[in-house]
Amino acid sequence: MFKKILVANRGEIAVRAFRAAYETGARTVAVYPYEDRNSVHRLKADEAYEIKAEGSPVRAYLSVDEIIRVAKECGADAIYPGYGFLSENPDLANAARENGIAFVGPAAEILELAGDKVNAKAAAIRANVPVLASTESSDDVKKLEGQADNIGFPLYVKAVAGGGGRGMRKVDEKSELKQALEAAMQEASSAFGDPRVFLEQAVIRPRHIEVQILADLEGNIMHLLERDCSIQRRNQKVVEIAPAPHLEEDLRQQLFRDAIAFATEIGYQNAGTVEFLIETEGPNTGKHVFIEMNPRIQVEHTVTEEVTDVDLVQSQLRIAAGQTLAELGLRQEDIRPHGFAIQCRITTEDPAAGFRPDTGMITTYRSPGGAGIRLDGGTVTTGAEISPHFDSLLVKLITRGRDFRSAVERSRRALAEFRIRGVATNINFLQAVLDDETFASGELSTHFIDERPELMQARVSQDRGTKVLQWLAEVTVNKPFGSGEGKSDPALKLPQLDLSTEAPAGSKQLLTELGPEKFAAWMREQNRVLVTDTTFRDAHQSLLATRVRSKDLVAAVPYVSRMTPELLSIEAWGGATYDVALRFLGEDPWERLEALRAKLPNICIQMLLRGRNTVGYTPYPTEVTDAFIKEAAATGVDIFRIFDALNDVDQMTPAIQAVREHTGSVAEVGLSYTGNFLDPNENLYTLDYWLKLADSVVSAGAHVLAIKDMAGLLRPRAAATLVTALRDRFDLPVHLHTHDTAGGQLATLLAAVDAGVDAVDVASAPMAGTTSQPSASGLVAALANTERDTEMSLDKVTDLEPYWEAVRKVYAPFESGLPGPTGRVYRHEIPGGQLSNLRQQAIALGLGDRFELVEQMYSEANRILGRPPKVTPSSKVVGDLALHLVAVDADPKEFEENPQKFDIPDSVIGFMAGELGDLPGGWPEPFRTKVLEGKNPDISIKPITEEDSEGIKSSEHSVRRQTLNRLLFPAPTKEFERMRTTYGKLTNVPTLDYLYGLEPETEHVVELRKGLQLFVGLEAIGEADSKGFRTVMAKLNGQLRPVTVRDHSISSVESTAEKADPANPSHAAAPFTGVVTPKVEVGQSVSAGQPIASIEAMKMEASIAAPISGKIVRLGVAGPTPVEGGDLIAVIE
Repeated sequence: MFKKILVANRGEIAVRAFRAAYETGARTVAVYPYEDRNSVHRLKADEAYEIKAEGSPVRAYLSVDEIIRVAKECGADAIYPGYGFLSENPDLANAARENGIAFVGPAAEILELAGDKVNAKAAAIRANVPVLASTESSDDVKKLEGQADNIGFPLYVKAVAGGGGRGMRKVDEKSELKQALEAAMQEASSAFGDPRVFLEQAVIRPRHIEVQILADLEGNIMHLLERDCSIQRRNQKVVEIAPAPHLEEDLRQQLFRDAIAFATEIGYQNAGTVEFLIETEGPNTGKHVFIEMNPRIQVEHTVTEEVTDVDLVQSQLRIAAGQTLAELGLRQEDIRPHGFAIQCRITTEDPAAGFRPDTGMITTYRSPGGAGIRLDGGTVTTGAEISPHFDSLLVKLITRGRDFRSAVERSRRALAEFRIRGVATNINFLQAVLDDETFASGELSTHFIDERPELMQARVSQDRGTKVLQWLAEVTVNKPFGSGEGKSDPALKLPQLDLSTEAPAGSKQLLTELGPEKFAAWMREQNRVLVTDTTFRDAHQSLLATRVRSKDLVAAVPYVSRMTPELLSIEAWGGATYDVALRFLGEDPWERLEALRAKLPNICIQMLLRGRNTVGYTPYPTEVTDAFIKEAAATGVDIFRIFDALNDVDQMTPAIQAVREHTGSVAEVGLSYTGNFLDPNENLYTLDYWLKLADSVVSAGAHVLAIKDMAGLLRPRAAATLVTALRDRFDLPVHLHTHDTAGGQLATLLAAVDAGVDAVDVASAPMAGTTSQPSASGLVAALANTERDTEMSLDKVTDLEPYWEAVRKVYAPFESGLPGPTGRVYRHEIPGGQLSNLRQQAIALGLGDRFELVEQMYSEANRILGRPPKVTPSSKVVGDLALHLVAVDADPKEFEENPQKFDIPDSVIGFMAGELGDLPGGWPEPFRTKVLEGKNPDISIKPITEEDSEGIKSSEHSVRRQTLNRLLFPAPTKEFERMRTTYGKLTNVPTLDYLYGLEPETEHVVELRKGLQLFVGLEAIGEADSKGFRTVMAKLNGQLRPVTVRDHSISSVESTAEKADPANPSHAAAPFTGVVTPKVEVGQSVSAGQPIASIEAMKMEASIAAPISGKIVRLGVAGPTPVEGGDLIAVIE
């Protein structure tokens, strides 16, 4: 037996050979190029030596001189080639023989014959083995094109020295032949060092069966059964099975006889595979033809080993050392299959990206185990770097079962156990293949994958842990919201309460029982003051920029439902919460509503609805309004507070009708209050104006009248007067909403209560005051033990206050910065929610220290624009103009008289064009005419597409919601989708971790769903590299995970390659990471679709085509150049 064996290969086959050599008592030698120095196979050998070659590192493994040099220097007495690289190259076999070194495989002459598919075919004919029509081999494209018609289409282009599907192309039409020939020749030259190819007749729907041959040096030949390799993609095997299921026994035996006859004809030695195609369709069904012999070990040799109990690699070594089959204890009559075995090749090919090989670092590797599981790997470990230079194979999964179906089931289980993170894999694709019932039945062909395009859309692993960890690492490094020091988990402040007890019946049950009309009548008949809690929406919108997350809202509602069941409603949805959730929080607002409804079964949920705009800022077709309201009601909204920014009843009517016609919910319609009708100088927003507006609202179908005082301008006497007038004139209940910006609105509420108001809005005390609503505990205490007592427990209301106080502290970075009440609101009339946000906008624009001037300009902008009611979106128009006037240091009077001399905000132009409707006091002229001069803004309501129309009518609620999100907020929805794709669903991440990141020596817990938790810890943060990236070492469920994070506080000092502009059709881009070689020169004319460069990655060759016709004006690469996906290759004009 050999003493020292050099393995001229890498990866899993090198490791496989080392294991076999160890069992024979031989020492092992590995070779590697510099780029492959961290590969596992180098570490598995007794000795390892670097090999070198010009160009890519693949060429080092293809260098016969380097292999022989190392073999001589280390004293190896045998060279094992494995598969791929030099395994079929007769030059290596010759060189080994000339240097007195054994070559583990056939002699050079046999390699030459068997490896040359044309010569092999001639041998098959001599052995009376059926074959396909074909041409002679050549590297002359024109010559082969001329011979194609003799073969007929479809046909295959095949590399003479090919294997593994490389250098092979199927051609259906003659027009495709030239490009296929060029691509196959280039791929064959790169992979095997021989560009020659030949043409071969194609079988219509073949089954690919191969017979394993083993032959000793004395001419003894035997077979070790067959393998079914029909499951292929792009002629490369994906799944292999031994023995072949559902193969007629007569045909099986004929295959064995033909395989041995062929091997005998060429005098074959060592292990090899004779490959056949069996037609499954047409008149030749059941007939087989020889296609080639692979004079080497195959990737799929493992399944044969599993069902025959023969170690093929060790047999190769022993035969090469001179042992006979008899000495190995192998007799043909003893070879019987033991069950079935299946091999799945786990690769870094990404099905979602056209099977583009992925690169990067493996951050996690967990493998399956148990009975009947075998793993052959050599490149996959946690921390391993997957380079673009070599084959994409990570590990081979081999499973065995007593019958085919049990082997399939075991493979499914094993695939489900894998966890590979950091690089994309084809595991989800393999799972889809094995889940297919046709596969499980064993009825296979090489068209299996092509006939099932749905396999490409197989469910991708959610990889939730990695995504969540990426977010936490990025926040930890960049600290976008500062430090979380001194802040505690608000949940610790929740009252002690048994949540297993059922929540008592409340307004929700009453609404269901009575219906909206009688429910409104019940509201009117109540003597007690009904209360709406705005803590869940308007309070945090006004104080904390709407940033409170669903997790903290949902955590509180079970306590609200049990401690304050007397509430009329909680306002928890709509308004700015919708787009802020999408844009900033990575949350789906529908999921928030659904979660709130599930935890709040007994109290009505109220939302803010912007008329026909729903939660958007512009009008939509009625079908969108109808669809939104139906979906919202079905998901959990009981009371729709409907308003219009300009009090335009025509804009509110579609929403009112939708609520009445399509839901069992309440249509509460708001009068957007502004001005001061007590002032004798008020000539627009008079009491008469409000009553006429209320007339129109009632006629439109309102169930409840709401006074919506957005800025807190409603004085106590005015509240009493307006409430009295409304109740005298209409028999509908009146609901009052105000903001405590000036600090006196509790008095307004009490005046309204004395006047008979039916319901009022308040917020939990820590979330109340200033731009928010008055305090709930203040109101409850004020009315306690009076004839209009709220009947709510003051103790229970206050018991929830510590929680909201803790929540507010956690969200401190989003505070409005308003230290206390301001009476200036009576002058500038800025709504509460906008006042806090406007201050942040001013700071962002560098105007924070001039905010008093912004307030002054807001007042001027309000006057210039015709004194509209100010509520989103009209308030935004006024705010935009105010900020603009301050930013350009404009005189308001000069702007009003000559607006055409200034740049005018787009929102102002749209507003003046009537985008939001007509102004209550008419248009300000001649200002409006001057603003619109020379402009023609399109304010029409655009119809939705047929696809979107079908989407909002879909029977799937997820489709309806996704369509509505996209229609109402296209840009925020894209940001939401980006967040979900990049970081997963962050809703359950604790807010302290979400905002402030990980702390050392602390175990952070993230509950992905009930019963599934992630345990996360921070180990260390590395130094930044030249590109500004840091490696965060974290622990995820006890395992170390390196996470790469860009430190945004550091400017990158390393230049990066120029990227192609995806929107520029003249830019040709690299499709994936690899080595690009240009085929054109600057100044050369090209046609659209013409190959202008080739790219090689993972031994895969592909062409990069010109996106347009024109002239090459610039090349982004010169000579063979490593690139990343998206790098600029050429500019064509």
